[in-house]
Parts: sequence; C-alpha cells; structure tokens
Amino acid sequence: MSKYNVNEEFGMENRREVTLTGFSSNALDDVLRSNNNEPNTLNGNPGGVHAITKDAKIVNLEVPQDSSSTSAVCTSGRRWLSRRVRRSCRKKLLFKRIPILTWLPNYRKEYIVSDLVAGITVGLTVIPQAIAYANVAGLPLQYGLYSSFMACFVYTIFGSWKDVPVGPTAIAAILTRETLQKAHLGSDFAVLLCFISGCVSLLMGILQLGFLLDFISGPVSVGFTSAASIIIATSQVKDILGLKVSGTKFVQVWQSIFEHIAESRRWDTALGIICIIVLLLLRKVKDLPVVPKNTKVPSGIQQVITKLFWLISTARNIIVVIVCAVMCWLLEEHLGESPVILTGHVKQGLPEFRLPPFEAQVGNETYTFIDMISSLGTGCLVVPMLSLLETISIAKVFSEGKSIDATQEMLALGVCNVVSSFVSSMPVSGGLSRGAVNHSSGVKTTLGGVYTGLLVLISLQFLTPYLYYIPKATLAAVIIAAVVFMVEFQVVKPMWRSKKIDLIPAITTFLCCLFIRLELGIVIGIGINLLFLLYASARPTLRVHKATSISGCEYLVITPDRSLVFPSVEYVRAVISKQGLREGIAVPVVIDSMHIQAADFTAAKGIKTLIEDFTKRGQPLIFHNLKPSVIEIFKGVKPSGLTCSSSELELNDCLKGKSIFIECLISGTNFLNIILFLF
Repeated sequence: MSKYNVNEEFGMENRREVTLTGFSSNALDDVLRSNNNEPNTLNGNPGGVHAITKDAKIVNLEVPQDSSSTSAVCTSGRRWLSRRVRRSCRKKLLFKRIPILTWLPNYRKEYIVSDLVAGITVGLTVIPQAIAYANVAGLPLQYGLYSSFMACFVYTIFGSWKDVPVGPTAIAAILTRETLQKAHLGSDFAVLLCFISGCVSLLMGILQLGFLLDFISGPVSVGFTSAASIIIATSQVKDILGLKVSGTKFVQVWQSIFEHIAESRRWDTALGIICIIVLLLLRKVKDLPVVPKNTKVPSGIQQVITKLFWLISTARNIIVVIVCAVMCWLLEEHLGESPVILTGHVKQGLPEFRLPPFEAQVGNETYTFIDMISSLGTGCLVVPMLSLLETISIAKVFSEGKSIDATQEMLALGVCNVVSSFVSSMPVSGGLSRGAVNHSSGVKTTLGGVYTGLLVLISLQFLTPYLYYIPKATLAAVIIAAVVFMVEFQVVKPMWRSKKIDLIPAITTFLCCLFIRLELGIVIGIGINLLFLLYASARPTLRVHKATSISGCEYLVITPDRSLVFPSVEYVRAVISKQGLREGIAVPVVIDSMHIQAADFTAAKGIKTLIEDFTKRGQPLIFHNLKPSVIEIFKGVKPSGLTCSSSELELNDCLKGKSIFIECLISGTNFLNIILFLF
C-alpha cells in the first residue's frame, strides 16, 4: 500500500490537501489525468479538499470563500457544474442510464422469436384496451392508440425491465378523466398533462426523489386502487345499459343511472352482460387441465392444445371485440342500422409529430400555458406519482428477487411521457395485465415493445375505419372484466390479522377516493399514515426492569426501542425521570442504548437536561452500549456528568463507584440530620 500527501498553497484564501491511500504511482497519475488535464489539479478545484480512496470515490469539501466576492461564487458554481457534467458523462453511468447499450451487443438470435411472439401478443391485448381506456379518460378513441406506440419504442431504449410494457392504463385513464372533468377541459389538456407528467418524473429521477414513493404505504395503495377500480367500472355501466347520464362523481353517476334506468336499451344491456361473462370464462380457459397430473412429459398434441388455450385466454379481448364488430357490421348491412350503439368514426392515420399544446381554446375562452397548468391543478403531481408507483410495483412483481433501480424507472417513464406527448398521447405508465401477458409470453428483452408499437401503428394506418363497428357495450365489458380483479378486498382479512390499525388509512383512502376525489383521497391517506409515523416516533416503547451487576449492585435498566429524535425527547425524558424517582436515589439508572442508532440536537439537549436533573438529586445515570456517533452528538452540547459504558465490566466499575458515592452521600445526609436535631 502506498500513501501520497500533496499540499499546495494558493494564496491565503485557498489551500488544498490531497491524501491518496492504496494507489500506486501509475494509478495516481491516471486518476489525476482523468479528472483534469493538469496533474496538479483535481477536478479543476484548487480550493477544495479531496480524498480518493480505493474505490476512486472523490469527496469534495469546499473551503469557505469570502461571501463578498461575486467572482469566487461564480467560479465555485462553474466548478461544481463542471464536476457534475463530467460525472454524468462517465461511460459507466451512460450505460446504466441507457440500458439498451448493455443488452443489445449481447442480443442472441434465439431471442428474436420470443420477443416477436410476446410483442404481437401484447399488441393484440393493448389495441382493444387502448380504445377502451380512451373512452374511460373521456377522450376520442384514437387517443388511446396514439398513447400506445411511442412509449413502447422509447422504453425499449431506456427501460430496465423487459416485462414492463408502457402504455395507457386504467389508473392513468381515470386520473386523466378526473383531472379534465374539473373544468370540462379538452383533449389538448390531456396531451399537456402527459408532457407535464413526463417532466415531473424526469425531475424526480434526476434529483433521486424515489424515496417519496415510499410514503405511499400498502394500505393507502390498496384503498386507492380498489376505489379507482370501482369508479372505472361505474363509468362504464352507462355504456352497458346504453344510457346517457349526467354527473362526474361516483354518487352522481349512480343517481343518474337509477333515474334513467327505464330508458335502458335491452340489446346493449344483453350484449354487454354476455361479453362480460364470455371474457371472464375465457380468462379461465388457460387453466383447463389438458395434461393429466401424473403425466411427466406431455405429448405433442397436449402441448399444442395447452398453447392454444393460453393464446385464446390471452387474446380474449381482441377476440370478443372482433366477433362483436363483425356481428354489428353484418346486422347493419342486412337491417340498415345496428341494434346497439356503435363506437362511431375514428380518425384514420398516424398522429402528427409536433410540440404539445402550450395554448388551448375551450369554447370562447383562450387558455395560456400558465392557465392550462393552473386548470390541471394537483393532477400535475398526482398523475406522475401514481404512474410511477404503478410502474415500479409491476417491476417488483416480475423482478424475481432482483433489486429495482427506481431512479432509472423514473427517468424511463419520464422520457416515455415527454416523447409520447409529441404524438398527442395521454399519460402512460406500466400496465399490470399487459405485464402479465408479456411475462407469460416469454419475452427476453425490452425489444418486444418495438413489435407491439409497430402493430399499433399498422392498426392506426389501416384498421381505424373498421373500429366504427365496435359496440360501446363491448368496450365497456372489456374494461369492467379487467378492473373487477383490481378491487383488493382479499387483503382486508390478512391486514386485520397482522395489524388492525392499518385498516384505518386503507378504509379512509378508499372512502375519500370513492366519494370525494381520487387525488384528494390518496393525499388524505398519506396524511393519516404520516400521523401514525409521527406518533410512533414521538412515543417509543421503553422497557423497564431491574438487574444486578457482577459485584451484586442492584440497578434499574431502561431500554428505548428506537433512536432518539426531537418528537420523542420530552416523552423519554419524562419516563426516565419518573422511573428514577419511583425507585429512589439509592438505585442507579442504566439506559441500555443498544437500539439508539441516531440522535439529533434536540435529543442531545434533552439528555443534557436529564443528566442535570439526576445530578441535582444525586442519583447515578449511566448510558450503556451507546454508539460512538451518538456520543459525539451528545458531547456537542457539552453535558457535564455524561457517564458511558461499553461492556459489562465497565458498567460494573461505574456502578461500584456510584454506589460508594451514594452511600457516602446518604451517610453524610444522616449525620447532618442528627446534628441539626441535637441543636
């Protein structure tokens, strides 16, 4: 191991000290050259302190500059920006942030068929879903297809998980609908929402704010998803019944449905119910037992039948849509009109590649960019947050124990939304149902998304005239059959068995999302969870018991179960003081600090006050197993009389010394009392 010390003076203001450990002289030269062309300057910053360890990590500790010097501040800013740019342009980081550079050179020929089959299978799923999700979002149907191809291409380049297909989803669609319906906004606002969602996701990825998603707990997520599923299904009931209803809220829609229930169209209702039943039955076809249980190696015919059943089950949406569309076309040809309400004309051709609309016209009112952002309101944050949560959750489902790079998924989803907004897309995210199809199809890389996107482009260019004949009841059935499995009532029982209090944020989120607004409901749920966290932080559990030292000295042990931070300081101090007074000053108090991993300034001040209280009444207070880092925090407030022990022997010595002092103190007190009594 070699050690180098380099010290250079740069006037009175700047001084640099560089210590390199574990580097040979050649390695030192390489490191210096890699950070700057000048061998005497690291990172172009002569005014800083740099430490380079074995892993070549450079820690830059800036020397404070004169605040009155504007040029010094500008120079420091330029140096910081230069370091960030160099760090961002490193080859390793480039390969990490653009995963296609890693897997494409190693792409095998046998992967082509697997990705092609998976891509086409997902495409057959996404086409009817995209049309239906556009209907859920309250947009023209072509917007669903516009949202389904560009994200596939972009995620192939930036995506890190092969099983995550990005496109329109039920959650993103209903959030878009809720955001637009607040002010009766048009499709331009949906495209801008897609752009803003991408920008927010990108910003969160660049700033590494993935930890914010951790504040959306499981119970809150369950409550939101279940409520959103019911709202989505409710929005489709009118198409099943062939009704035109008013109202945007859950209660308003059902009230309007019941008011107009007598106007229901029987053929639409019959078709919708039959489609739902058929879709649910086809979902189970893949589970039919083709191969007997005792058969170790299935025959060729059995394998073909199994694959056929799987294909029918997977492509059930497109099968039902095609059958119903052909049926309606035949009926219209023979009867002159369709007995059910049809989708109608869908704009043919590919969307124009252009900037997202930064200005919009709604009726006689013109909206500027600021007006549009103001109208979208909280949707600009809620939509990207929940889209990210949905995408990362899907990645975790198919991760097979591998770690998830949340930052990369944020960046990938951000780029997907930003680029998709240039082709008039609504917000997109990862879809669980399509992810399951992708995974079961045996996809090998994210290249499967290219084939999915190409299939959507073909349908946009050549198949849109035939979308006219798709019944609205059939599209509604596709949505209802998909979202009915998103209602997670099955988690209530294990949640009750595990921790009953978690039902409070789950049920509150569910009810608020259902009866108020989706975005407000999830904010309320997160707020309740944060209150629970703050309460738990402010009221730690303190275990109290008596013990005897090696030398036979009896003492009181108090063990906090977590770190000491400002919300809990007064509570911990009060409990320790109360327990100490209850036992009397003759009994030393030992705080077992094995669980105290961290502390803050407020905690240090509280401990200082606690030590002073114990010192005034002459009762020993000892901190046992206190971490060195926590000791340093306590020492920052300069407490007098801080006694610590790190082993049983040290604790025994401390207790012996304190016991002798207490005996002398008590004896002296008794002697003084006798003298005072005599006189």
